[in-house]
Amino acid sequence: IPTWDPRCIDLKTAAESKTYCDEYKGKLADIGVEVTELSSHLQGQLVAVHPAYDPMFDGFAAPEVRNNPKARTEWAIQQLMWAAKASQNMGLKSHVTFSGALLWPFLYPWPQRPAGLVETGFAELGKRWTPILNAFDEAGVNVGYELHPGEDLHDGITFEMFLEAVGNHPRAGINYDPSHFVLQQLDYLQFIDFYHERIFAYHVKD
Repeated sequence: IPTWDPRCIDLKTAAESKTYCDEYKGKLADIGVEVTELSSHLQGQLVAVHPAYDPMFDGFAAPEVRNNPKARTEWAIQQLMWAAKASQNMGLKSHVTFSGALLWPFLYPWPQRPAGLVETGFAELGKRWTPILNAFDEAGVNVGYELHPGEDLHDGITFEMFLEAVGNHPRAGINYDPSHFVLQQLDYLQFIDFYHERIFAYHVKD
């Protein structure tokens, strides 16, 4: 369920009311649909945005926080906090999201990156996500980051760097979507051998 679209779900109400969540699940059950995860991909993206991408990612945020990066980040974090409680109220065990990207503009090593830039970026990413992961831990819900081009978490190595930055947090995992890996020329089957213990959700496409 895409939680950024109020036509699909009222995230704040879902975080505050188990009755709302029970009724929501009941309506879906009537048409033979079951919720597997709530998704906060767009809000997760806004937890960490490099200033170069401000104009492009502002459209993902609520109108009242656009053109204000600090307010936009705070809004995104609040959205994730609500997503943790909403997932708990829905009786879900996993949540799926994006990590955001502070370092993506520096993916290609030209001009040469100054020493420590990447480490500093991941340290900041870990600082922003640790309280969110703690909230999901309190809710009993795992977080599956979709490893995706445009995110600081875009392959196995960057996921490992993030794990280190969040102290190997037990709730930090992967939303496995091999379609991106094909485009990145990664071995999407070997990836499962390496990271299966951290795969908490998956996307299936043709």
